Amino acid sequence: MKTPSSGIAGPWARLTAVSALALILAASLPPTLAVAQDAAATSTAPVLSLDEALRRAALVDPSLAPTQARRQASRAAVRQADVRPNPTLGVMVENFPTIGGGDLFRRTETTLTVEQRFERGGDRSARVSLAEAEGLLVDATARIRQLDRLEQVQRAWAEALAAQAELEIARERLDLAERFQTEVGRRVDMARDPLFAGARAEAELAQAQIDFDQAGITVRVANISLARFWDGSSDFTLGAETFADTRSALDVTDGVAQADLDIFVAQRDSAVARVAVETARARSDATVSAGVRHFGDGNDLGFVVGASIPLGRYDQNLGAIDRARAEGLAAEGDLAAARIDREREIARLQVQVMARASEARRIGQETLPQAERAVVLVRDGFNRGGFTYNDVISAQTALLQTRARRVAVLKQFHIDRARLDRLTGAHGDLILALETQP
Repeated sequence: MKTPSSGIAGPWARLTAVSALALILAASLPPTLAVAQDAAATSTAPVLSLDEALRRAALVDPSLAPTQARRQASRAAVRQADVRPNPTLGVMVENFPTIGGGDLFRRTETTLTVEQRFERGGDRSARVSLAEAEGLLVDATARIRQLDRLEQVQRAWAEALAAQAELEIARERLDLAERFQTEVGRRVDMARDPLFAGARAEAELAQAQIDFDQAGITVRVANISLARFWDGSSDFTLGAETFADTRSALDVTDGVAQADLDIFVAQRDSAVARVAVETARARSDATVSAGVRHFGDGNDLGFVVGASIPLGRYDQNLGAIDRARAEGLAAEGDLAAARIDREREIARLQVQVMARASEARRIGQETLPQAERAVVLVRDGFNRGGFTYNDVISAQTALLQTRARRVAVLKQFHIDRARLDRLTGAHGDLILALETQP
């Protein structure tokens, strides 16, 4: 049996080991990852757009059920705040005889009364306003939570797109490494290059295979992570042209997401309503009572009426009123600060998104064609003996770095776009449409 030389066998053995390791890693992942890999490889898999991914995630948002429960609680709080105080029924028995002192029923006096507390100062309407403001706070908090989740979906979609683009770079590197290893092997056999050149080419091929295997795993994991937002399978593909599409940089949206401001508005309104509640509590409530008294001796009946009102001598609830007013001022300040911070961040992201779109476009139109042309020229010269192995490696490395740089810029472009969409509330219409569905 003919055995390969030690210089050739070592790298090929490492290549085989690397491929086996990649298969083990893929097999150790959940079965859905293997299904995702097969589905992505077929042309029949549907193309998943960003709008469809957001819609799927919004339909199965796990926060919908607790949000609905909180809204029911807020509506119940409004109903409860509009309830009047309950009347009080009282019984009082007087003139109990001592032991052996005579007939019990002839000596006692029994009084039956009904008391009703009357709220003064608008307590009930103030309570209702406070409960309604707290309900608006629940709604604003829920919308913010939904917008944050949609931003996570959009980021995961961008990361899956980037992983797919990085896989294409890894595949190109592997193809280049295979072609170059074949050419170097031919030159080594012709004694035009030393043996170490062949070993180095095989080492480059082994590393390219490692990178390709890892990139494939990254794509499967990214697709699974995206599909987990709606508990679905990753039997979809992401259009490569979508990743390179930077036209959304021109969609400049002014204004801050209303939900981000609504939460501060609700906090401010709650503080204002609380001031009214505490002011109403400072005014004492009157209690009116009416009843009938039975006199045991003679069975006579008499009517009794009464009224009481606390004196505002010490507790005038001034501390609670001042606290509520201070909280209102704080909420007003938080609203102004939040608006300024978000407007500044939106302006920064708008410029950054346009800058990244311009950089990606220029790399694709200017740098990348030159790098590709350099590889062709150096490879032709190498075949004619005019360039060295290092020249070819340098040209290929420069080309791959240029492609990787473009992918990194596009990835950050989509991530910045996701953040910009979140701050401007670009997906608010989707949330509103789902809320109005029967």
